[in-house]
Amino acid sequence: MRVSGVIVVLLVILANLAVWAGLNRPKTALPWQDQIKGLAYDRKDPTPEQVDADLAVMADRADAVRTYNSTDGMQVVPVLAAKYGMNVMAGAWIDGRRDHNKDEVAGVIREARDNSNVKRILVGNEALLRGDVTPDELMSYIRQVRTQVKLPVSTAEPWHVWLTYPELGKEVDFIAIHILPYWEGIPEDQALQYVMDRYQQVKDAFPTKPVVLTEVGWPSEGRIRRDAVPSLANQGVFLRDFMNAANTRGLDYYVMEAIDQPWKRNIEGSVGGYWGIWDASRNLKFPLEGPVLSVRDWPKLAAAASLLALLPMLWFVWRWRDLKQAGQFFFTGLIQISASTLIWVLYNGSQQYLTTGTLLMWSFLLPLLTLLLIMLLAEGIEVAEVVWSRRFNRRFLPFVGDLTRPLPKVSLHLPTYNEPPQMVKQTLDALARLDYADFEVLVIDNNTKDPALWRPVAEYCEQLGPRFRFFHVDNMKGFKAGALNFALVHTAPDAEVIGVIDSDYVVTPDWLKSLTPYFDRPEVGFVQAPQDHRDWQGNAFKEMINWEYAGFFNIGMVQRNEADAIVQHGTMTLIRKAALERVGNWAEWCICEDAELGLRLFEGGYQSVYVNKRFGYGLTPDSFAGYKGQRFRWVYGAAQIMKRHWREMLPGRGRKLTPAQRYHFVAGWMPWFADAVGVVFSLASVAWTIGVLAMPRYFDFPLTLFLVPTLGVFAVKVLQFLWLYKARVDCTLRQRLGAGIAGLALTFTVGKAMLVGLCTSKIPFFRTPKCENQPALVQAVAMALEECLLAVLLWLAGVSIWNVYGADDPEARLWTIVMLAQSLPYIAAVATATINVVGGMKVAKPVSAVTLQPAPGGD
Repeated sequence: MRVSGVIVVLLVILANLAVWAGLNRPKTALPWQDQIKGLAYDRKDPTPEQVDADLAVMADRADAVRTYNSTDGMQVVPVLAAKYGMNVMAGAWIDGRRDHNKDEVAGVIREARDNSNVKRILVGNEALLRGDVTPDELMSYIRQVRTQVKLPVSTAEPWHVWLTYPELGKEVDFIAIHILPYWEGIPEDQALQYVMDRYQQVKDAFPTKPVVLTEVGWPSEGRIRRDAVPSLANQGVFLRDFMNAANTRGLDYYVMEAIDQPWKRNIEGSVGGYWGIWDASRNLKFPLEGPVLSVRDWPKLAAAASLLALLPMLWFVWRWRDLKQAGQFFFTGLIQISASTLIWVLYNGSQQYLTTGTLLMWSFLLPLLTLLLIMLLAEGIEVAEVVWSRRFNRRFLPFVGDLTRPLPKVSLHLPTYNEPPQMVKQTLDALARLDYADFEVLVIDNNTKDPALWRPVAEYCEQLGPRFRFFHVDNMKGFKAGALNFALVHTAPDAEVIGVIDSDYVVTPDWLKSLTPYFDRPEVGFVQAPQDHRDWQGNAFKEMINWEYAGFFNIGMVQRNEADAIVQHGTMTLIRKAALERVGNWAEWCICEDAELGLRLFEGGYQSVYVNKRFGYGLTPDSFAGYKGQRFRWVYGAAQIMKRHWREMLPGRGRKLTPAQRYHFVAGWMPWFADAVGVVFSLASVAWTIGVLAMPRYFDFPLTLFLVPTLGVFAVKVLQFLWLYKARVDCTLRQRLGAGIAGLALTFTVGKAMLVGLCTSKIPFFRTPKCENQPALVQAVAMALEECLLAVLLWLAGVSIWNVYGADDPEARLWTIVMLAQSLPYIAAVATATINVVGGMKVAKPVSAVTLQPAPGGD
């Protein structure tokens, strides 16, 4: 390993530590060394032993405790608090249940009479704010208690409710107010002043009554509310500064609250469980003296992230020693970012109080995030190799010049099915012009019912001479693979190389003589040249998809060739006949027989050759529906291959593929998995949004730490696409953007094909939409109907969330943005279909008008 590589790793680790330190700078606050005046305390159905344990914790820090109800186990608080010398502000919970209210009032009266440490009473907590009772009903309960006890009595409401109902002040002995700046969306650095201003505002409104802050606090976790950010540091700074200011001004207060109550998530959302000074395990959450940190253990987390990334980074700089230093920095940085993200997510999850809803969310989103990070690294390797490689170690060029020795006989197989005769004749004419001494052409027409389609081709083969043989077979099984296996049976015995060409391809005369010399090496199993197209100029839709295809052959195939892991595709391919027969011929169970054969040839120990020069030009699909159908077949076939060959993709000894080959096949399939997850995520997003809108008590917005990476990876994919195209595909910016839109438009098709492929073993029938006589927009929507529906659902969900929550909730706005971003592939599909129908259909040029030039961007 070069010293420079080690230096790169060390610099990346130092940068990682610096970022962790920068994001966790300590906050300063006044130290707190006194007793807290009072703590709000609530617990759901506690036992006396649980209450006693809680009070023992609180008594070391606080003088008094406030309760909210006098039933359901909380009635023991005054008796147990007396053990620790704590005073009590006893509460009665008032809501819309009259019988319940009667019991609560009787209970709080009993507590006041039986316990001398009960110093004040609260009848109701935010009952007016919730609308559970009217002001008159609440004042009636207050009078009932005041007539039976000799203690100060009031009710607790937010500060603005007291200003709205000033008549309430006449019925109470003191004004009990809640001031919680978080719920008002006030930033932490303005929260203290906000509390003091609101306190003074209420004090001025009721000058003759004592004012008690019965709830004041800040949450340590949860959703952002406008400018209010819940965090441990913000909680610690606010409460320490507030308690010092309250002491200075002589305010009477109760901090909200003593101990975290996870069950309150179902009432107040995620933030509801994190108001305590102590966590649910009764650990003090922030120091009362010294600096305050949002993440106390950040040095350990930063070190863990560095250690997690260390071995992969060292392996990378050792394995990719030919990579320029910029590429090493780029990819080691991605490794470190991914490791830090994963550590942070796991840490954050360990700090959450998990409920059924959050467990469901984490179980869905954590695997998604892991997949996104793996995808990010796989795409990062592709960028690094393509952009920063010093040289290509397996760059193969066409053989040129005169070859004096004889070259192997080639049997070219051309399967057809329901093809236009004139198009097939163009292909045959080009084959007849091949500058090669010894070859034959076998045309296999399988299952074409109309003789008007296949008879002209058969007659034309007779005209071309004995090199050309035509076969028509009815009821042939096995798709294209069945036709190719049939051709093998009728191949000339002395043929050593099998060539496959699609029926729409026009080849250059030098195709065979440029490639067959590579078979001199006995380890070569197949030689592959790129696909290209000849009918896209002047047609916006076909231009888009032409350049989308070009990216795979100029980027993906070039990169995979370095690891001898290319994907064999069933045209412009030459195969050693002996190797083909040795591995078992074409697989008739698979609809992507070409890619499956290439994988079996690798498993059989053969090597491949990829010559990135165009020797043949076919036709692009005429419609967006055809484009989708072709990609669906490719992806469905890949799913079939995965299910058949998955064991070979596992690491370990005894595998037939090299580690690099396994990596490239898995990495090549991974984006299709991601598209499948994306489809599921889109549907889940709509369903989750309905839950947030209809049942907000049970559905909260997904955590920001999941949403930001989702948007980030989407942005990285777009940038990666544009970056790689600029480096390896010689096309204009407009053409790059068009290719990107075309590729994005296939997201749903790819995802759906992968899901169907994983769940079925036989390809289902999909009807091509027939709306040619309808307006262009109707045709476009018909070809992209499912995508259009998903886009509409996501937009409706996003707009609904924005209207209901967007004004006050940054996380709601982020969720809206995520849903709109998810809709982009579906909008791209509708846009691509619209371009297709508006631009019209364009037939292929006649062969005499085709200029057979290599497409730009080849090696």
